[in-house]
Amino acid sequence: MAAGSIAGAGAAVADDAIQHQGGAVATLDGLQTYHQAVLHTNGKDQEILAGLFEMTVDGGGQLQTYCIDIHNPTQEQAKYLETPWAQTSLNDNANAGKIRWILQNSFPQVNDLAALAKSAELDGTLTDRTAAAGTQVAIWRFSDKADVTASDPAAEQLADWLEKSAENLAEPKASLSLEPSAVSGKPGSRLGPVTVRTDAGEVAVTPPADAVASGIKITDEAGKPVTTATDGAKLYFDVPEDAADGTAALSVQAGMSVPVGRAFASATKSQTQILAGSSESTVSATATATWAKQGAIPAVSVEKNCAKGGVDVTASNKGDAPFTFSLAGFEHTIGAGESRTVTVPVAEDQAYDFTITGPGGFEKNFKGVLDCKTSSAPQEPGTETPSSEPSPASAGGTSGGMQGDLAETGGSGATPMIAGIAIAMMLAGGGAVFFLRKKKTTTGA
Repeated sequence: MAAGSIAGAGAAVADDAIQHQGGAVATLDGLQTYHQAVLHTNGKDQEILAGLFEMTVDGGGQLQTYCIDIHNPTQEQAKYLETPWAQTSLNDNANAGKIRWILQNSFPQVNDLAALAKSAELDGTLTDRTAAAGTQVAIWRFSDKADVTASDPAAEQLADWLEKSAENLAEPKASLSLEPSAVSGKPGSRLGPVTVRTDAGEVAVTPPADAVASGIKITDEAGKPVTTATDGAKLYFDVPEDAADGTAALSVQAGMSVPVGRAFASATKSQTQILAGSSESTVSATATATWAKQGAIPAVSVEKNCAKGGVDVTASNKGDAPFTFSLAGFEHTIGAGESRTVTVPVAEDQAYDFTITGPGGFEKNFKGVLDCKTSSAPQEPGTETPSSEPSPASAGGTSGGMQGDLAETGGSGATPMIAGIAIAMMLAGGGAVFFLRKKKTTTGA
């Protein structure tokens, strides 16, 4: 058993092992379509930029998003993951559904600006930039309860109309996910099921990289090998009886427009975004299987739990022997065929990073940032206005005709370091030992 630590969220987090429940993964390109607004906070008026961001999707595609965390700066070229509302600052926001209504009833979903101006009974006309600013201002009033106004009169009227007209809508479904993301069992059987959840008509199913050599097949409920699947399909890992103890992964992928209203959380500490528009984009998800002939056979998954302020570690045991693990100072024993979820407390804005290993080469690394609340307005005098100079804490996106940087869409670029929380973890049973590995992180700007 080794000690692990959770470091301040200012640290950059590599994207090779960041937990993702499936969907789109994208890189922030910058603020592209925007106009001025004024944020009223701490008795002062602060000029900021308000509008649409753009992101490039891994594997192909483009996204347009609005910010839902006004006081939090962006990280340059930050990686973003499609994320359920419950794992973002929208988790306890009673007005989250109104934000989705605004997205569906304003720019860019409504790109006939004359019609939009008529619906909102505006005195003036709208441009792409003022329509984007007015929409962003209305969103901030619900996402951050911000006292913010658009500088352009027509944009301000649009924001008022959107705020007044908004209705609560349900969260859109994920573009693509696999449930659960980890399964286990004995060789000579089909391990699963792993259920496909998607808005795409059909997804491509990719078997493990060494499937031919190992004899592992991905099948449906009837045991027939599959290469495609639809929403609700149940997938299984068919593992040969003579397979050595081990682990494997399957992936599913599709091209589709990501549903408007999906949240996008950063792999680093960068302002949370919400989807306003999507081209045909690549979405994907991965699930793993672990098998062994005897002893404890673990399957482990992790997801953020904003309601409890931590990270849920779920460990199941499909083996024929119990295993015991120590987590955050408590010991847990899981019998054969049982599972248990343990919530590890993690401070807001804190990064976590740990690796869990087990029998047959089983190894999983989990990392991310717990970002469940919108940032508060800076209280220190002189910090109310963000820097106008590009820095690692502020992506420098600009659009033709109007100069500026993303620092002007959020608060101070200084994110305080939060003290590390030591976690001890041991998963043992039938010779399987789980441990945490300490990762060294660095504090960002």
